[in-house]
Amino acid sequence: MKTFECTCGARLFFENSQCLACGRDVGWCPICRAIRSLDVDADGGATRCGYCRAALIKCHNYAVENVCNRCVVSDVQGTAPGALCDYCRFNQTIPDLTVAENRQRWYRLEQGKRRLLYTLDLLGLPYGTASDGVHPPLSFDFKADASIVRQNWFSFGQHEQVHTGHLDGKITINLREAEPVEREKLRVAFDEAHRTIIGHFRHEISHYYWQMLVSGRCEDAFAAAFGDHRAISYENARQNYYQQGPAPDWRARFVSAYASMHPWEDFAETFATYLDVVSVLDTAGNMGLYAVDPRHAELDPMLERYEKLGVMFNEMNRAMGLTDLVPEVFSRPVAGKMKFVHDLIRAAVRTERQGGLFDDPM
Repeated sequence: MKTFECTCGARLFFENSQCLACGRDVGWCPICRAIRSLDVDADGGATRCGYCRAALIKCHNYAVENVCNRCVVSDVQGTAPGALCDYCRFNQTIPDLTVAENRQRWYRLEQGKRRLLYTLDLLGLPYGTASDGVHPPLSFDFKADASIVRQNWFSFGQHEQVHTGHLDGKITINLREAEPVEREKLRVAFDEAHRTIIGHFRHEISHYYWQMLVSGRCEDAFAAAFGDHRAISYENARQNYYQQGPAPDWRARFVSAYASMHPWEDFAETFATYLDVVSVLDTAGNMGLYAVDPRHAELDPMLERYEKLGVMFNEMNRAMGLTDLVPEVFSRPVAGKMKFVHDLIRAAVRTERQGGLFDDPM
């Protein structure tokens, strides 16, 4: 992740919607592909990018809902006030805004979603809607359980629970994950090193890419790397995991305890960790720390640099009493699975650039 610069010279960050130095509105310019200051013409007319001067319209979720900071080019045919940006267009269900606290929860989820999609764009991974010709079509549902009473979450029946997960391109996130206290309770209850909003997005998008890139395409190679998913009932594996816990030797063979549940979850946890690696290396490089370019580097130098950065950042976090930034240990089996993900992504990007990924039969 980069930082950016306002017209006034102040540093801007990816989440900014206002420059804290000069007070200007700022937002993502799709022409510059950067956070830029937003200037209004002297006659009160068009909003323009302060750098490239493109005429822009704030995304509806920026101008009205205050949960986004991206803009739409206003001279695109059919673009009008109320348009959704390139990222908000994937929202199928938003939180119930008659619940006062839900706007802040939605804002936090949108922050995580924007960072997820930024990383996918950085890598060049395909995603899109049905109208884009992408299968499965991507969408997001942000929902709460049926009852919220005094900030406590209740469930009175299986049908009233919202399960964070993925199904045929739809990623559902339970709003409780946007509540830091509730999320920390769950992290401790499940003995997880991290439980973050961005982590949920990265995990669920991994299931999306399993369906897009692995299912019906390279399942035998997947089974050789992660185990035969066809021979293991997912429901039985899930019940066994929650009743008996993770495999006793999971640290030697898996990137996380949850990865030991089933080959599908092993893939999702490994793919999500790969996105962690890419994001950290990209951010470190843009912050002036030596790092390899995750868009072009081979896997071994990526993992080597990530581990070295992890040692440094972990010690900094410990100095402040925080959890480790990099909890993973890449054993030889884990590195082998990471190689599968690395090669899968590179092949998908090459094919997408050639315009042929969705020409194959599904």
